[in-house]
Amino acid sequence: MKKIEAIIKPFKLEEVKTALTEIGVTGMTITEVKGFGRQRGHKEVYRGTEYQVDLVPKIHVGVVVDSGQTEKVVDLIRKAANTGKIGDGKIFVTSLEQAIRIRTGETGPDAI
Repeated sequence: MKKIEAIIKPFKLEEVKTALTEIGVTGMTITEVKGFGRQRGHKEVYRGTEYQVDLVPKIHVGVVVDSGQTEKVVDLIRKAANTGKIGDGKIFVTSLEQAIRIRTGETGPDAI
């Protein structure tokens, strides 16, 4: 099993959710987060005053999949979240040792 975490632009969330649902991903965790990467934030103007926005709003998407689906899911997220501009985000893949469904006690791939 693999845990795939993606940090994406907020307006790309619907595209990513739709794409994941279409290939059979049955669950995901979505969190609104703020952060920065190489872009180091950006400047905005409000009522004629320019100010620095250090932390940029992003969306954190987390999914757990069977190891055989990893490449397909990563590629799909990359394509759905891509704008070709700085700040598109990152995808992280980690090995998952165990998963347990609390309600039924199922473990491993049966729990996802």
